[in-house]
Amino acid sequence: MHDVVIVGAGPVGLFLACELGLAGCSVLVLEREPEPRSPWKAYPLGTRGLSAASAEAFYRRGMLHPLLTASGIHDDPGSSLDDSGTNPDPDELPPPRNVGHFAGMMLDPAKVDVAALPFRLPSPAPESMLTSLEAVETVLSERAAKLGVQIRHGVTVSAIARTDESVVARAGEHEYAARWLVGCDGGRSAVRGLAGFDFVGTEPQFTGYTMLATIADPEKLRPGFNLTPTGMYLQMATAGHIGILDFDGGTFDRSRQPTREHLQAVLRRVSGTDVTLSDVHLASSFTDRAMQTTTYRQGRVLLAGDAAHIHPPFGGQGLNLGIGDALNLGWKLAATVHGYAPDGLLDTYTRERHPIGAWVLDWTRAQTAVMRPDPHAQAIQGVIRDLLGTHDGTTYVFQKISGSSLRYDLCSEQPLVGRNAPDLHLEDGTRLSELMQDGRGVALDFSTDRRLHNSAMGWQSRIRYAAGPARNDLGFGAVLVRPDGIVAWAGDHAPDRDAFERAAGHWFGNPA
Repeated sequence: MHDVVIVGAGPVGLFLACELGLAGCSVLVLEREPEPRSPWKAYPLGTRGLSAASAEAFYRRGMLHPLLTASGIHDDPGSSLDDSGTNPDPDELPPPRNVGHFAGMMLDPAKVDVAALPFRLPSPAPESMLTSLEAVETVLSERAAKLGVQIRHGVTVSAIARTDESVVARAGEHEYAARWLVGCDGGRSAVRGLAGFDFVGTEPQFTGYTMLATIADPEKLRPGFNLTPTGMYLQMATAGHIGILDFDGGTFDRSRQPTREHLQAVLRRVSGTDVTLSDVHLASSFTDRAMQTTTYRQGRVLLAGDAAHIHPPFGGQGLNLGIGDALNLGWKLAATVHGYAPDGLLDTYTRERHPIGAWVLDWTRAQTAVMRPDPHAQAIQGVIRDLLGTHDGTTYVFQKISGSSLRYDLCSEQPLVGRNAPDLHLEDGTRLSELMQDGRGVALDFSTDRRLHNSAMGWQSRIRYAAGPARNDLGFGAVLVRPDGIVAWAGDHAPDRDAFERAAGHWFGNPA
């Protein structure tokens, strides 16, 4: 019997498998698709954007360079990093290169107020990057194999049986038993339905289409996002790669493949042109249906990624939201498997991640409302464009979509606690992210007397201790960082050992 069976070998399931494998758990991944490769995962249809938090997660596990290579990125995104040893002034840090959009209205990187970004420090990880599902899955699959994770393709789970001690997933004549089961099997999750999770939300207002086509007269379509009186279309950089939003109330029958004639008619109506599609090579449809399970855990069955929440693909939030789920769940489930998790640790997965999922759903609903082809929405578009013309407006939206404003409520008034840790840099050249590659938490002690050393040694199998002056300690004497990169505790220049031990015990259980 495995410790964990994961259903779904997409980016979320694979990232979770890597986290569990890194922690020494026995993991089996079941994937219904017989082959891992698909034109929908490769460029250009499989193009996805990674946020700063997601890129940092790959960096912290030693997978950033392989991902950059697999993504065809040959220039170093961190090449402008100040590595001189001086403490960088936030006002002097360069603005982010790519900042995304809101409802098809592009943000200007020059209008991001860098000084307003909380606890920002330079890092070798890019603040955003374009990759593909194929690249992400390739890197994660190779990593999972090295960690002893088993992956089986062509396995469709049809039933789940639960006891107090285990879960059995049935697929045909085969049964796969584990102590825990996690559904990472996408928006039409079999695990979600079989386990009886409540799935609630809002119904669609539009049908969206994405396609790769041969266009006889591409000059009739404007590049980029185009909001029109009848909807929105997007002509991407790759020739023939088109996206369309048709505000039809989601009435298109998505059980059938959209034809060339249908796609051409919709594109003409939305674009207001007589553009001609000579051929359609690949096409699919989606809606803005926004749904979320009321909890991410039922006993020994958990959900992550699109299995727990679905929404339209605005701003690339889906992949990043799912990676955040996997990162949050992985170390907590591993601690539970190994028996040292403090009481209630696994319940914090839903408590921390459910509000983030709910926010993303609302963020996409707001964009849908702004893009509607009616006079009221178009009036709002004018207001939004004015706001995005200001530094405050652009900075607010960038903080939201980049993840830099994310903060879990960990019941602390200390402003750093609950946030994704900045890449703190010791004077000896060691970076926080480099200390996190083995999946343990990290205690950084900047105090001159190494005040926390003896206390931290009690958790040395779960917390890595590092001490010394920092190139920029942000005014703290010590920080405790969870394995998912979230700051669990921060002390002043004379950190309180008792406070550190309480925080360590709260998140990592009793000393080993």
